[in-house]
Amino acid sequence: MRKATRVLYFVNRIEDWLLILMLSAMVILAVAQIVFRNVFDSGIAWADPLLRILVLWVALSGAVIATRTNNHIRIDFLTRYLSPNAVPYLQRAVYTFCIFICVLIAWHSARFVRMDYEYHTMAFSGIPAWTTELIIPIAFFLMAVRYFMLFIVPHKVRPH
Repeated sequence: MRKATRVLYFVNRIEDWLLILMLSAMVILAVAQIVFRNVFDSGIAWADPLLRILVLWVALSGAVIATRTNNHIRIDFLTRYLSPNAVPYLQRAVYTFCIFICVLIAWHSARFVRMDYEYHTMAFSGIPAWTTELIIPIAFFLMAVRYFMLFIVPHKVRPH
């Protein structure tokens, strides 16, 4: 169990640092693009498409990290009215639904990525579109895994 905890800690730190690096790259690239456009009357041709892709990657990476600690947006008004004994059952029902939806999205997005791979669709500057879209099935698969882990060992709902 201790080794599993270490591995999870290591994976969590990698996720955190990748998110920090991508967000930093987005800020630097966006500022550079603004400076080049306003000062030099030109810009970096591949910056805008890369920024759009980085927004997708940052958003989905953030969703995976939020799922790690069950710290995502939720509507939890039912937990205020249910008995404390019933809350874990409701949580597990929600986790089951989330697992189903995440697996469904991961499956169909993987089919979409495969289709772009087969048709050799390009994103920008000769970069295949499928490489930029890989985050979609990966992130939703990881969220399904995280929800499964929460299903097994749910977090306690904070009292209101």
